[in-house]
Order: sequence, then structure tokens, then C-alpha cells
Amino acid sequence: MLPENPLRAAMGMLVATAVLYAIEFYDTATPASSLEVNGIEPREVSGLDGILWAPLLHFDWAHLFANTLPFLVLGWLVLAGGLRQFIAVTAMVWIVGGLGTWLVGAPGVHIGASGVIFGWMVFLLLRGFFQRSFAQILVAVVLFFYWGGMLWGVLPGQPGISWEGHLFGALGGVLAVWLVARSTRRQAAGPAPGTLAG
Repeated sequence: MLPENPLRAAMGMLVATAVLYAIEFYDTATPASSLEVNGIEPREVSGLDGILWAPLLHFDWAHLFANTLPFLVLGWLVLAGGLRQFIAVTAMVWIVGGLGTWLVGAPGVHIGASGVIFGWMVFLLLRGFFQRSFAQILVAVVLFFYWGGMLWGVLPGQPGISWEGHLFGALGGVLAVWLVARSTRRQAAGPAPGTLAG
């Protein structure tokens, strides 16, 4: 299933990506005020606000480049459910991924959009099955064959990679797809007998 207005969705994702690039440009141009320190610092009270900022920050251009294509494509596909659903799914993934990383993450600063990307990926892989949509299952199959290997990133073992951010971002995607499917089924069922539609 693709966005109802593919061009508008693409423009929205390009603007969001441009924001990430502007932040990295500013960070590179002002090394004296490194933004990376604003990431998630596990189990440090001072690192809690990093939950808000971490997905917007990257360690260097290579880190941002690696996230750019999946950020654009997966975000565009999540927009198929509409802007309200996109915001709700992204918020769920962002918060669950950040809180989980803060609770169990390895010492150090955790930043990068990959936690959100993993959440979007899992949401898209499961959405069709939860909503019993053949078209969405077909999109999931294509995504799995193209980017399915990225799911190994939820496992520990890669130095310098926040597998905790990936894992909890993915769990946020599971929770988001369950909530979206539940809401969709309620809307499809309509008002309960003996009640008036508002």
C-alpha cells in the first residue's frame, strides 16, 4: 500500500531528511559545541532528555548517509496510513526506543535515526498481517527481501552500533502496529448496538 498522495509524502520526507542534514551541517561547522553530547546516556538522569534529541543527531556524515535511504523510503511508506498515523507510529517508536535504550543501553552516548528506522521497518513488515491486507503483505515481502538483513542489527556484537536502540525501536514498531490494527478494527466495527454514532 502506497501513500494516497505519493508526491506530497515524498516532499514531506525530503523536508524531514533536510532537517537531519541541516543539524549535521551545524554540528560539523561548530565543533566547539558538539551536539552529540545531547544523546541518550543510559541510566543517567541528565541523559533522559537525549530521548527527545537522539534520533536527530549523528556521529558524522557517514553515519547520516547510512541512514538516509531507509529513512526516506520507510518513512514514505509509513505515510501511507496518513499523517496522523505517521505521527502516532513515529512517536511510539521514538519514545519506546529511547526509553528502552536509556534503561538497558551500554554506557556511552547513543544517537542516530536508526532506532526510528527499525521501528518503521517492523511496523511495515507486520502491518499487513495485523490488518489482513494482501497489498500491505506484498509491500512487506518486498521490504523483507530488500532490507530484511538489517534486522540482525537488533542483536549485540557489532562494535559502535547501538543494538539496544535498534531492538527497542523495533519493539516500538510492534506496539505501534498492534495499536493501529486495534484502532482500525474498532472503526470498522462501527458503534455498538444501542449507541448513537457521533
